[in-house]
Amino acid sequence: MHLVFSVLCFSLLTMGCLSSTGEIAIGCEQWRTSAGSPNVCCESCRPGNRLVTRCGPDPKKLCVPCKNETYTTDTTSSSCRRCTQCVGGAQIFKKACTRSKDTECDCRAGLRCGDGLCSFCVEECGKGQEPLPTARSCQNCPVGTFSDQIHEKCKPWRTSCPHPHEHIVALGDAVSDSKCGITNNSMPQVITLPTKRRDLEDGTGLVWAITASCGVFIILILFLVIIIINNKKKPEKKTTPNEPTLIVPTPPTDEPRTLMEVSFHHPQQEQGSSSETLHSQDSETKLLPV
Repeated sequence: MHLVFSVLCFSLLTMGCLSSTGEIAIGCEQWRTSAGSPNVCCESCRPGNRLVTRCGPDPKKLCVPCKNETYTTDTTSSSCRRCTQCVGGAQIFKKACTRSKDTECDCRAGLRCGDGLCSFCVEECGKGQEPLPTARSCQNCPVGTFSDQIHEKCKPWRTSCPHPHEHIVALGDAVSDSKCGITNNSMPQVITLPTKRRDLEDGTGLVWAITASCGVFIILILFLVIIIINNKKKPEKKTTPNEPTLIVPTPPTDEPRTLMEVSFHHPQQEQGSSSETLHSQDSETKLLPV
């Protein structure tokens, strides 16, 4: 009975005893007693209070409020944390720090909190954009995707319609999905999604084009060199042997010089018939003086 009376008295005192900060009550909120011991042991301090001593005769003195510019959210902690300061420029002040809650910050227009505590700000992505996972900025939705919400990840366009009698009648864009509708043509439409051109944007396609052109040029040069070498190695065409020249004998003359010239102009033939040889000898006999 005495213990119950003491608890009631303490409750009335703590309810009327407020700290200088306003509505923060001082002392232990939950404690336990031990049989045969005048002390109580605190299990949980009041919000905004830190634990000073675990056990003691007066629950009010087991916990004390945090000092100015400090706070605690752990009712069993023996220390308080320093209040967060909103960083100027990106962050703006939203709500002041109390002994039981940290400062609340917000971000200026065009930015948004990067985490649940708003410890930093990131660029707010509009429709048709998505936030980069490893940066605090945005990028436009790639071709074939869209984003119709603020600061949301881009989603791919639909490739089919929910109803069997519908077909895709218009492709989507960066802020809207592809549209379905009923067409006069009963044949199903084949929709070809635009290909992504990231390889051209980052220069990869241009590098490949230049490399391929150089390769073709080198192959053509090698091909021309091979043709020139082969033409030089081909044997020259053999000329056909000269046909035997027919010498028409000149009329007889008495001059020795003329006779000698006629004799020396007679051609030598490697091959020929016996009749041609006899004819030649007869001609010489007629030309020689008797």
